[in-house]
Amino acid sequence: MLELSQNAREELEAYFEDKEEKSPIRVFLANSCSGMRLSLALDEADDDDQSFDVDGFTFIVSKDLLELTGNINIDLGPFGFDIMTEIPLELESAGGCSGCPSAGSCGV
Repeated sequence: MLELSQNAREELEAYFEDKEEKSPIRVFLANSCSGMRLSLALDEADDDDQSFDVDGFTFIVSKDLLELTGNINIDLGPFGFDIMTEIPLELESAGGCSGCPSAGSCGV
């Protein structure tokens, strides 16, 4: 199951306002300077995905990832979308400022 907060829904509506159609939105595991985290991207579903229609938006999640996360809740935080999971993800990564090409300068 996937839930979308009102603030996140309003942000997505504003994004798609001038678009011809609402593309499916993938929830995926991304690696960034701060480590592994869940993120959003526009994408198309494939056979390994589960789709959720929520408030006029189609979200797609890999079935394998969904098994790890359980229910997903998408909210809007001060720095973009916050994606929380029912089952906490224990992610190991080489993240951290020293792991990115900015040579340790992550804007701190």
